[in-house]
Amino acid sequence: MDAATTVLISYTSVMAPPYCSNTLSCCAAVNPIISERRVTKPSFFQCWGSFLYINHERWGCRKIHSATPLAVINVEEMRKTRAKEEKARFQWIEIGPNITEEQKQAISKLPPKMTKRCRALMKQIICLSPEKGSLADLLAAWVRNTKPRRADWLVVLKELKLKEHPLYLQVAELAVLEESFEANIRDYTKIIHGYGKQNQLQAAENILLVMKRRGFICDQVTLTTMVHMYSKAGNLKLAEETFEEIKLLGEPLDKRSYGSMIMAYVRAGMHDQAEVLLREMDTQDIYAGSEVYKALLRAYSLLGDSKGAQRVFDAIQFAGITPDARMCGLLINAYQIAGQSEKAYVSFENMRKAGFEPSDKCVALVLAAYEKENNLNRALQFLMDLESDGIIVGKEASSVLAGWFKRLGVVEQVEHVLREYAFREATCKIPAS
Repeated sequence: MDAATTVLISYTSVMAPPYCSNTLSCCAAVNPIISERRVTKPSFFQCWGSFLYINHERWGCRKIHSATPLAVINVEEMRKTRAKEEKARFQWIEIGPNITEEQKQAISKLPPKMTKRCRALMKQIICLSPEKGSLADLLAAWVRNTKPRRADWLVVLKELKLKEHPLYLQVAELAVLEESFEANIRDYTKIIHGYGKQNQLQAAENILLVMKRRGFICDQVTLTTMVHMYSKAGNLKLAEETFEEIKLLGEPLDKRSYGSMIMAYVRAGMHDQAEVLLREMDTQDIYAGSEVYKALLRAYSLLGDSKGAQRVFDAIQFAGITPDARMCGLLINAYQIAGQSEKAYVSFENMRKAGFEPSDKCVALVLAAYEKENNLNRALQFLMDLESDGIIVGKEASSVLAGWFKRLGVVEQVEHVLREYAFREATCKIPAS
């Protein structure tokens, strides 16, 4: 095709109905015979503007007059109409004094350095009601009136997140669709993570779908977020499938990706698979975060799997993480449930040697281990050693003792022995005059 426009139309009849003379609408009523006639652009159609015109041309013996309107295709008018409709949806009215006390308090807590543009939107969001319009219409009106930049969007989102506003994720979800927001893949990842924390699996998957449709390719960070979300939702199959997708990216897996999958296995009760991944990480000199080790240790502890708990406890130290008092307590609990009182006691002493002040919970666990073996003498010796070191038995440990002694029916006898022991200790510490 050259610059000319090819028009393929001629007619067997030039008689047009009287009600539509000189317009192409009448041509539909006659029987066309296709032929070719070349007409230059200026001489036939001029359609990019407000109206469509036909210039002066003669077809057979019938003359079609110029400047006859054929159709109204006015793009500018359509834009104006659409803008008017949008304005009608949400009336931007400045927030006045007639608001609730709670809303006044929320507005007063807005950062003083926040720009007027951002403050105006925050006020509208705080005072938004169904009668005023939808959130989408509000944001559209804000964009239309203030022409925000990405920095403005980020200020608003940061404030909503800090305030834990219920509309935070909805605003973020609408923001990524705005051209002025200049969305990137991390923006979508944050929304997916937010929905995942709220266990809104479907909403998170919808955002992922929107992200893909807009041409963003899932990277390791986004897929790791999805693994974490599926893990929390208890959907091990989807977590495994997504983890395999991460591997297919061809990039080295980081500790977050491994950690998310380990947590999925822990939640699913597949502790052996979790340990397999831990060993795989060790071969690559990658170590999971302390919360991952603690979760696996807790799982073994609650099952009374002392061997598994000890393996994980050793792995924690091998990873260069110093066990805290809570981790030590989990190991002691594993031995207590397994009925291995001496190993529970050794773990307790190792904790003290490491410089940790034993909690009342740990003392109670060791006593419970002795109770399970009905080893009262060893329990009393343990209590005396604690007292000699200035460690006072607390409420939880006392409760274990009280229940045990009550079942034995020796409450008064034990109290008498302990009082005598305490008296002897106090006497020995009195210096000679």
